[in-house]
Amino acid sequence: MSADLVYGRQPVHEATRGRRAVQEILVTERAAKTLPWLRGLPTEVRVTSADEIGALAGSSDHQGIAARVDPFPYADAEDLLEADNPLIIVLDGVSDPRNLGAIARSAECAGATGLVLPKHGSAPITPAVAKASAGAIEHLPIAIAANLSDWLHRAKRPGLWAYAAAADGELAYTQGDYRDGCIFVLGAEGSGVRPRVEGSCDAVVSLPMRGKIDSLNVSVTAGILLFEALRQRAGS
Repeated sequence: MSADLVYGRQPVHEATRGRRAVQEILVTERAAKTLPWLRGLPTEVRVTSADEIGALAGSSDHQGIAARVDPFPYADAEDLLEADNPLIIVLDGVSDPRNLGAIARSAECAGATGLVLPKHGSAPITPAVAKASAGAIEHLPIAIAANLSDWLHRAKRPGLWAYAAAADGELAYTQGDYRDGCIFVLGAEGSGVRPRVEGSCDAVVSLPMRGKIDSLNVSVTAGILLFEALRQRAGS
């Protein structure tokens, strides 16, 4: 059976609580003594060396544990639109796995409906993304759209609005109305959201900048927008 790998204490723990089967857990003797949740798992737990885990993970940042898991189960991008009052993040060309993981973590913590990635030009779900997400990818629906612009056009309906984020947006982010269903579209740092994708959105919002540099990390922008939507939906 084919398998993916996740590494790090939180990603492996969340994998044992997530949607995909965990085939095997590899752990150092030292790490095993500090992880009581390993006891009683239905999965084989094999004690091994840090060197073996590091070689499998391709990273020294494994914290003494890794797991072989079933391949990542991508969601259907069309199904995300069927949720009641959806809250969706779309990433246009975000290729840094650390940014993708951090955005997935914020989206899962905010209770987002899901995350949509383009078929080309995006980081896929990898062990590095799983680590950066602190295991959030095991719970957050993540879908791939063949064409983001076309998908955004299909998403258009009363009560579901798409907002691109850009430095020159015509609306301050607090002026957008996110109480109904909303889709936030964010682009790669530097290039931003592509013009055709931005043109498929209903409005473009921006975050005010007061410092000497004029841009935020895309994962920070995603977190601000997500929790502004939660604030509005809570009526505060």
